[in-house]
Amino acid sequence: MDEFVSAAEANRSFSRLLRNVREGHSYTVTSHGRPVARLVPVNEEQDAQIRARKALLKRLSQQPALNAGKWTREELYERDE
Repeated sequence: MDEFVSAAEANRSFSRLLRNVREGHSYTVTSHGRPVARLVPVNEEQDAQIRARKALLKRLSQQPALNAGKWTREELYERDE
C-alpha cells in the first residue's frame, strides 16, 4: 500500500524517498490533498524495456542518415482516391 506524501515533503525528502523506493516502498505524492504522482520501484520488465530502448537509440544515433530527397507537403499525406 502506498504511503501518501505531500509534494512539499517529497521535494524536501526526495533522496530518502528514492532510497526507500529502491527497497520496495511506494509513495503517492499529493498536491493540495489530491494525488498527482506515484513513486514506485521499476519492475524487471520495465527495466528491460528501458535498457532495450537505450540500446536502440544508441545504435540509431551511430548510423548515418539516409538521403531520402525532398518531399512536397502533398506527398507526406495519404490520399483516398
